[in-house]
Amino acid sequence: MQSRVRIKMCGMTRAEDIQVAAALGVDAIGLIFYPPSPRNVTIAHAKTLLQIIPAFVDVVAVFVDPLPAFVQQVIDELPVQYLQFHGDESASFCQQFNRPYIKAMHATATAAIENTIHEHPHAAAILLDTPSVTARGGSGTAFDWRIIPAQSTTAIMLAGGLDAQNVRLAVSDYAPYAVDVCSGVEALPGRKDVDKMNQFVNALWGKA
Repeated sequence: MQSRVRIKMCGMTRAEDIQVAAALGVDAIGLIFYPPSPRNVTIAHAKTLLQIIPAFVDVVAVFVDPLPAFVQQVIDELPVQYLQFHGDESASFCQQFNRPYIKAMHATATAAIENTIHEHPHAAAILLDTPSVTARGGSGTAFDWRIIPAQSTTAIMLAGGLDAQNVRLAVSDYAPYAVDVCSGVEALPGRKDVDKMNQFVNALWGKA
């Protein structure tokens, strides 16, 4: 039985933010390798960020419809435990790297979520994010949580507009395996806010 909901804090661009997340006990941090994103990092920048990553904090590399060679370069050069695909990648594309992967999707309807779960039976998790025509994550807006399936054969990660004010309600009603927060703990895109990070963790894990 799961003892607590896991936390992934995504869109890290500063070493000091990673250090705070680790000190708070966050399970994973996300690095975004997608140039259109304001939170994009290069491989060279990621190398400097990950010099200080402590043990037992997983690193998730986030991509949007990447070239396979670029994904492989990230795997070869960085200590990444998980890949996250936030575009229109097929299951065969995601599986070719022989690395556990998370498949993100725009959560539009229960049937669409169930279809993605069916199409990605080997995914480590399915990440449900808010639909947007302009952004691949980090929108700061929640979707209708009522469309989340009551049962899933794959771990569900909940994203989209989560912050210290709503995360407890989200997990108490829908019990995801993990939550993924980005803009909800930021001062600016890519720049985390220490107080918001603390408040989010305390709100979810019952310390506040």
